[in-house]
Amino acid sequence: MSPYRINPDDPRAPPQEIWEQLSPEERAQVVDSLPFEFPVSEATPPEGDPHYEARSRAREVLGSFFSRIGRKVYLACELPVHYPGEPLFAPDVIAVVDVEPQSRMRWMVSAEGKGVDFALEVHGTGERRKRLERNVERYARLGIREYFVFDFGRLRLSGWRLEEGRRAYRPILPQHGSYRSEVLGLELQVEQKQLRFYKGGAALPDSRETIARLERMVEQREASRAELEQQLVEEARLRAEETQRREDAERRLAEALAELERLRGGPR
Repeated sequence: MSPYRINPDDPRAPPQEIWEQLSPEERAQVVDSLPFEFPVSEATPPEGDPHYEARSRAREVLGSFFSRIGRKVYLACELPVHYPGEPLFAPDVIAVVDVEPQSRMRWMVSAEGKGVDFALEVHGTGERRKRLERNVERYARLGIREYFVFDFGRLRLSGWRLEEGRRAYRPILPQHGSYRSEVLGLELQVEQKQLRFYKGGAALPDSRETIARLERMVEQREASRAELEQQLVEEARLRAEETQRREDAERRLAEALAELERLRGGPR
């Protein structure tokens, strides 16, 4: 039996010094005992489609981008995060760089050997705004390098970053409305009531935009193919007309030669 017991009323990962004393089997038992669902008493009320769409879109866009460039970044939405000795929490979106993006039920810092690098919260109600000040202090203390908040109610974006050797955030100052994420290597900006990610001045597309772009490419290629086919038909028609004209000319020439020969062979 593991010397560390999970309190069901306040489930926390063991402090790091206790974790280091556990055997591999005991560590596995502890990880399996940690909840992978957020307690109902601690969960925030749902905020409708804008909240769901913003966080799921962020994960989808980032996942597609990092997969395309071959960078290992683990992304998750509302995944329970367990820091040693801390109450669990579940940001709307987290990113952990340089780790395998495999499926997980929880992020247990001691077991993974790495904490969260980037956290994004999406809110539009007063209840979530009340958590903002607490999270700014807490996430900085835990060493989460960057923390962004997208307020879809006010269409406002805020960001904070840890400086080397500090445990307190400093605000990220926008440049022309764009906030730089050093963790992601991207810029964040609110555009047309949406949170968008940019690379080199170009917006990263979501799946709908990608599908629309591919559909336009297919339509353009179909139009080009139809135009080419029409050109081939026209060229075939012109060749057929030219062949007919040549045959007619050859026939008329043959008739003329025959008539000339007939006239030459007539009475003298």
